[in-house]
Amino acid sequence: MRIIVSLGGNALPRRGSSLRVATALAPLAHEHDLVITHGNGPRSAMPTPPDLCCAQAQGVHGTQLVRALRDVLPGRRVVSLLTHTQVAPDDPAFTRPAARRRLPAPDPELILEVDTVRVLLDVGTLVVCGGGGGIPVVADPVTGALHGVDAVVDKDLAAARLAEDVKADFLLILTDVPNVYADHGTAHQRPVLDATPSELRAAHYAEDSMGPKAEAAARFVEHTGGLAAIGALDAAHEIVHGRSGTLVRPDLAFS
Repeated sequence: MRIIVSLGGNALPRRGSSLRVATALAPLAHEHDLVITHGNGPRSAMPTPPDLCCAQAQGVHGTQLVRALRDVLPGRRVVSLLTHTQVAPDDPAFTRPAARRRLPAPDPELILEVDTVRVLLDVGTLVVCGGGGGIPVVADPVTGALHGVDAVVDKDLAAARLAEDVKADFLLILTDVPNVYADHGTAHQRPVLDATPSELRAAHYAEDSMGPKAEAAARFVEHTGGLAAIGALDAAHEIVHGRSGTLVRPDLAFS
């Protein structure tokens, strides 16, 4: 099975966290073809353009994760790939008022290195890519030249876009909670064990926490008829085998 894994934004920056991630994902890597995408953690306060900040973070976190994966998967081909995400220059996010110090978050239209990812998967390589949602770029409408933009692409939505384009069977979104919760933060909070895309959207999860994860899972399942799941990093293997997390399955009307 071909699985795209989207790691939570804080999964890598902590000391020793790369080894924890690699250890949690090793059982899946033994059984399936994996692409691992990741967040970039807190953004630098340095006066560097956001697209270059993303590129720097991809390099740092990517190499840390590749080293850890090679340690726990001796003999396995593992590569970190710098990736760019093309967005539309007229995406509504660029004109929507943003909170102070928050960058626009346009929808991912295309992962530019998708063909390379596909080739690497076809020869059994474990690919680490899409850090921070990918380096955000727009294409000049006349020349096609690429330009970085002051934006940040949501990493889970980028993972869903990549999963669809490489014809993945499963999108696995890993975070710091074991499930999606209904009525989160209230006395009536309860885990959601399975849901359809329409049910996830009807729950209206917060845009700054579970909302993008729910939307990413919903998009992938809607567009492909595949499965997605959301759950805790340390339960990754159990989630894929249906013993943990929140499973997202197609609506009955899917065709």
